[in-house]
Amino acid sequence: MSAARRLLALTVLSAALLATGPLGARDRRTPSGRPGAGTANPSALVAAEIALNRRAREKGRYDAMRKFAADEAVLFAPTPVLADDWLRGQAEPADGLQWEPAEIWMSCDGTLGLTQGGWTRADGSFGAYATIWQKREKKSEYRWVLNLSLPSAEPVAVPDFLTGKVTACPAPQPWNRQRKKTEDEIKVTADGPPTQGRSDDGTLRWRYATAPSGKTVLTVSLLTGGGLQQLAFEAGARTGDTRP
Repeated sequence: MSAARRLLALTVLSAALLATGPLGARDRRTPSGRPGAGTANPSALVAAEIALNRRAREKGRYDAMRKFAADEAVLFAPTPVLADDWLRGQAEPADGLQWEPAEIWMSCDGTLGLTQGGWTRADGSFGAYATIWQKREKKSEYRWVLNLSLPSAEPVAVPDFLTGKVTACPAPQPWNRQRKKTEDEIKVTADGPPTQGRSDDGTLRWRYATAPSGKTVLTVSLLTGGGLQQLAFEAGARTGDTRP
């Protein structure tokens, strides 16, 4: 299936899923409708990817990235930088880069998600990417908080039909209840972008570390029925160009 047909299929699938609500989670929503156990809706991330892709085609990739970025979003160019500061001073690239998601994960409570997939450029180069999405507290929409792009040995295999995955839902615990974030939890890492984050229920976490050599390793931890699963993405140093 061509990239255009895949995008059309994702658009139709996303519209259908958003119209019916979260699959298998409708009966487990918290009474107030706030994020909680069982409120995950991976199709919302499909919709976010489609909207980002459409904006990139219409206005340019960097414009789209700024439009859908959270206030403290981080990207790697190739070292970690605050996205808004970096993108503001960049001219739109003319490299014809296109990307498609190959896998989607969302935390059980729907507050954090991961999309990963492949990208290609007009010159024939290709690679992989990982994007962390966070749900805005007062709106039912997602903004990306981290984006990492890296070359790959082979083009990323993208399925014709994308299936969203949801982390395991933990038993109710005192630390998983709704609460206001403390000032320390909201504060940006001093003199630089944040280096880690987690869903409110703790079932999806991300963390990255950058070595003096320039190598960055992003680790995403997912709680699944079989235990903790970790996905690692390595970029920078000897891996080549990582500019977004």
